[in-house]
Amino acid sequence: MFCMSRPPLHTTSRTGGTRSAAEYEFQRLTISRDFSRNVVTRMLVDQAEHGGWELDRVRVLHDGTRKVILRRKIIRQPRPTYSLV
Repeated sequence: MFCMSRPPLHTTSRTGGTRSAAEYEFQRLTISRDFSRNVVTRMLVDQAEHGGWELDRVRVLHDGTRKVILRRKIIRQPRPTYSLV
């Protein structure tokens, strides 16, 4: 069984040296052991191509279930500044 959780709400900032902090949103997936490795790969590639997600972490549990965490960068648009004339 392929189970997607609610829409991603969790965000975090990660700093990398002198670079500015990047904010990511995360999506957690639970994939049953019934799916082959090729099917799981295809599903994750589809998520990456169409949703802008990248793979953050995969855990294979002792029963064969895969816990997958995907992430994507949150791009914030700067607010326009209006000047009073």
